[in-house]
Amino acid sequence: MKKAAKLIIGLTVVAVASAGFAAGYISAVKSREAVLPEGFTVTAHTGCEGTRDNSLEAIEAGAAAGADIVEFDLNFTESGEPVLAHDEAQSDSVTLKQAFEAVAEHENLRVNVDCKSTHDLKAVVEAAKQCGVLDRIFYTGIEAEDVETVKRDTPDVKYYLNKDIEKTKKNDEEYIRSLAREVKSLGAAGLNINYRGASEKMVEIFHSEGLEVSVWTVNKTLAMHKVLALGCDNITTRQPAKLRAVISGKQ
Repeated sequence: MKKAAKLIIGLTVVAVASAGFAAGYISAVKSREAVLPEGFTVTAHTGCEGTRDNSLEAIEAGAAAGADIVEFDLNFTESGEPVLAHDEAQSDSVTLKQAFEAVAEHENLRVNVDCKSTHDLKAVVEAAKQCGVLDRIFYTGIEAEDVETVKRDTPDVKYYLNKDIEKTKKNDEEYIRSLAREVKSLGAAGLNINYRGASEKMVEIFHSEGLEVSVWTVNKTLAMHKVLALGCDNITTRQPAKLRAVISGKQ
């Protein structure tokens, strides 16, 4: 047998073994029945289902895929207009008002406004009022230094604290309780974190304190099963249709 043929067969064996491991892992995780907390939500990350980030198409795709919430990035033009942009606003950036108008077309669809800037949050509230979606918006992307601005300019808008979790301590009770105290002291509804920093113990402690744990960005089937088993309150994903299928037991 030629070396190339041996290599192909070897890779095939590895691939089959990996597939078998993945199937076994999913089965093991699924055997721990995921108990979704009351009010659990699926958030469609901007650019979901293969659309362009911060586009109107992404909002429509998220709604069509069964997401409860759509997420997009908030930024501001040089003139101060709120737009959808992760970094610098472009001349063709979707305006926040256009985005809210698109959301308003879908009954009960909520909005995670991920704040890349808090330059003029009053303009965010004004746009939301004009489009009739003020009661459907909340903020993520808020760090401790942003809280004073949020409370001053938009005191009635719910927000989650973004944190970089020390992953080696995600099961450390003392560390988790210190996080919970910080979130409470800052008036946030809970944490918004990378899913790799979440743990079952974190969710348990936060729920005992009346706080939520929201995680991002969970795109792969294995990760979805694992995170669902933790009991998090929200999962943000670029694949909301897949997550819905996982939740319903179809994947």
